[in-house]
Amino acid sequence: MNYKVDHLRELEAESIFVMREVAAQFENPVLMFSGGKDSILMVYLAHKAFYPAKFPFPLLHVDTGHNFPETLAYRDELVKRFDANLVVGSVQEAINKGLVSEEKGINASRNSLQTVTLLETLEEGKFDAAMGGARRDEEKARAKERFFSHRDEFGQWDPKNQRPELWNLFNGRKHMGEHFRVFPISNWTELDVWQYLAMEQIPLPSLYFTHERDVFRRDGILLADCEYIQKKPDEVVFRENVRCRTIGDMTCTGVWESEASTLEDIIQEIATTRMTERGGRADDKRSETSMEDRKKIGYF
Repeated sequence: MNYKVDHLRELEAESIFVMREVAAQFENPVLMFSGGKDSILMVYLAHKAFYPAKFPFPLLHVDTGHNFPETLAYRDELVKRFDANLVVGSVQEAINKGLVSEEKGINASRNSLQTVTLLETLEEGKFDAAMGGARRDEEKARAKERFFSHRDEFGQWDPKNQRPELWNLFNGRKHMGEHFRVFPISNWTELDVWQYLAMEQIPLPSLYFTHERDVFRRDGILLADCEYIQKKPDEVVFRENVRCRTIGDMTCTGVWESEASTLEDIIQEIATTRMTERGGRADDKRSETSMEDRKKIGYF
């Protein structure tokens, strides 16, 4: 398959430049790792940015306790492959401590509970910059982010008060207790990510490729059947060939009917679909400003 190699190499160089700026400007950065394709891409870019040395920051996974098992297996294998340090923030521990309350009811999810765990883990680790794989094409709130996105001492984000970024000059100055979220792949699109992963032959979790799974339909979204989701009496479980386009908490991550078994198949599928990448995320449908509201209080 023909890729726009020059375009992908320009995106790669930009992301590597941002990562090196983070290493230069901050004392204790961390790279967020969800097990999804964007965070996997970030790890491989970090490897390129600092090779032959190890990349100089740990990986941080906020574990909801409701992950796809395949995600955790891939995470542990990747940590071994790169001899990386892994920091895990546990939502279950936050619940046990009484810091957050488990949601109840049919649409209960732990996705929104990640914010408290994330902020607590950043504070405990004294991390002053957290790099994430968010991209501007994903969602309207994420389109408002700069590469270096300031957070106040409470971990909050003010989208109307961001610093200018002219000529790739990034301002990482902050007061004690504040930190930055940094988005090195901001200018990538979903198609760019898939084409780069294919070009570099990067291994991915099996969830991204077609496989048989027990699913049920809710509000137009296919959800994977699991012990974490309380089903309505009229929701019928059936077997279907599906795959994930985005990976998150099982309670809110929709799966897609698909026969895409290779990266080339996925690229063709993405190039022709009209559905957005996060169109299957139930957590984004809770309100018109769901993502922005969560980001303002500390969500990634």
